[in-house]
Amino acid sequence: MQINFATLKTFAIAFALSYLTAGIGAGLTELGPWYFSLKHPEWKPPDPYFGVIWSTIFTLCAISGALAWQSAQGPNDKKRIILLFATNAFLNILWSAIYFKLQRPDYAVFEVVFLWLSILFLVMGLWRINKKAVLLLIPYWVWVSIATVLNVATVKLNGPF
Repeated sequence: MQINFATLKTFAIAFALSYLTAGIGAGLTELGPWYFSLKHPEWKPPDPYFGVIWSTIFTLCAISGALAWQSAQGPNDKKRIILLFATNAFLNILWSAIYFKLQRPDYAVFEVVFLWLSILFLVMGLWRINKKAVLLLIPYWVWVSIATVLNVATVKLNGPF
């Protein structure tokens, strides 16, 4: 891979958009009295780990997006990349809003299915464009799978909401 201005610009934009998504989601995440009053499953990772996990995931997503963009073969590929990542970013932010701002983990269980599917669609949609970009999304998919089980367990321990 040749490093030039266009490559640097692509990576800068990908990181800016990925971290903007992360920042909005983090801004919606309030670990206040309501959250700390919830019963959590014993296997839940400690709260400080979530920031490290999500920072890693958003970094991998930025690299994935930039690699896919560089490999795009025309405007249709680029439209697909934008649509897939934008949909995923929206659903990622929406989950945080539902769970933390609305304080509705039960509704978040429903929404997280769409978030999980959006990662599947990213994987499928980028597969023919850049397989390395897809591999970078696997930790995200695994983490959202774990988070989904955690979300369900939290609802079972605390419902109804």
